[in-house]
Amino acid sequence: MSRHLIHTALAVALTLSTAFGTSDKQPNIILVFIDDMGWGDFSCFGNTEASTPHIDRMAKEGIAFEQFYVNSPICSPSRTAITTGQYPQRWKITSFLNHRQDNKRRGMAQWLDPKAPVLARFLKQAGYTTGHFGKWHLGGQRDVGEAPLITKYGFDESLTNFEGLGPRVIALKNTPKSKKPARHAMGSDTLGRGEIQYVDRSEVTATFTAAALDFVKRAEASQTPFYLNLWPDDVHTPAIPHLDQWGDGKNRTLYHAVLQNMDAQFAPLFDYIRNNEKLRDNTIVLICSDNGPEVGYGSPGPFKGSKATLFEAGIRSPLIVWAPGLIPTEKKGSRNTTSVFSAIDLIPSLLEITQTSAQAEFDGENISATLLGKSQASRHAPLFFRRPPDRTSHRNQHNLPDLAIRSGQWKLLCDYDGSTPRLFNLTTDPGESTNLAGVKPELAKKLAAQILKWHASMPADLGPELERK
Repeated sequence: MSRHLIHTALAVALTLSTAFGTSDKQPNIILVFIDDMGWGDFSCFGNTEASTPHIDRMAKEGIAFEQFYVNSPICSPSRTAITTGQYPQRWKITSFLNHRQDNKRRGMAQWLDPKAPVLARFLKQAGYTTGHFGKWHLGGQRDVGEAPLITKYGFDESLTNFEGLGPRVIALKNTPKSKKPARHAMGSDTLGRGEIQYVDRSEVTATFTAAALDFVKRAEASQTPFYLNLWPDDVHTPAIPHLDQWGDGKNRTLYHAVLQNMDAQFAPLFDYIRNNEKLRDNTIVLICSDNGPEVGYGSPGPFKGSKATLFEAGIRSPLIVWAPGLIPTEKKGSRNTTSVFSAIDLIPSLLEITQTSAQAEFDGENISATLLGKSQASRHAPLFFRRPPDRTSHRNQHNLPDLAIRSGQWKLLCDYDGSTPRLFNLTTDPGESTNLAGVKPELAKKLAAQILKWHASMPADLGPELERK
């Protein structure tokens, strides 16, 4: 595997220190990965049209990060990155996993290779019990029924939706015009390989949360540290709240109802952890989104773009880290507005915090001190991005940039060959409104050379070919 431009990648046979406290108890970890939510959708991140009080309370007791990035503006590659600590291009997952022929058309793998480094597997080897509850979308959807089960990636148990295999929940879409609720299965109900339960779409997150809470209680009873993914379908379209929340039926109305329901449905798990002294002092909860919002639904906040684009709204996510027993008292309720890091950095950081060794090489860096409020450091290496191969346009946004790099305060977007450079100073222009490539040509040239070198070092997809069609 290339180590090109990975300035502080962790080496093979990584040995991690024990710098985080003197307790011999390994901290529990909960990763809440919301689907298609905008940077500005939590009320603690500026939403005035909807309220997310349970998530806001976690922010008031933890740290909110404003310059956190995911590593792709679309589902499956973003999930690959946060699962492996590596750029998703390494595993040829560069857009959402679809049916077999479409994956092939775009030059993609059919599923995440089980040989990939996975945080759950490392933690399981270190004595953790591990569970995945919610959307997977790393293989086993549409007509791809032979993909590995989620338990092949280091999870002891799982419950997923129509975009994964094993036990799963299929949503029933119930609208004011429905004579009979329609299954949102996308072929999953024909694949077998796991028991299926059918649940009203408005209660799917509650079902995943209940399963996650049961998992936590069993781990607690066995005195075993736990790692769990809680990855809801929400707030991905179709936005279908309870029937009495339909209101005027407009996209934003429905979206905000789903957002508020999701927040309320997280509450039983959040409250259980918060009100249990042993768990509260030894559990880390991380809350973020997999990519930016769909146009016309979520809020991009002050940023340009949307889901599927490399502009800030597509790849910047709110991040809340709640860990009362590990965060300094004076940092609780604080906001970190300066530290720049991404989803690939979470894996080596959590390995450090849990004192877990890993036989792996990561593109991510250890920023554990920043996560826990003991530093304001950013990652050292630039962040690199490549657009999904099938997204030259998205929802009336045309001629989308192919590549992007974030380096310090600067961001450059360009085409595959480095042409059409767009250079922005994100400190003074977070909305990417003033292109400075003509004002600072040498800087634009330098950043373009870096992103092109990274792009060439990654396995190719068929983006250039699809762009010519």
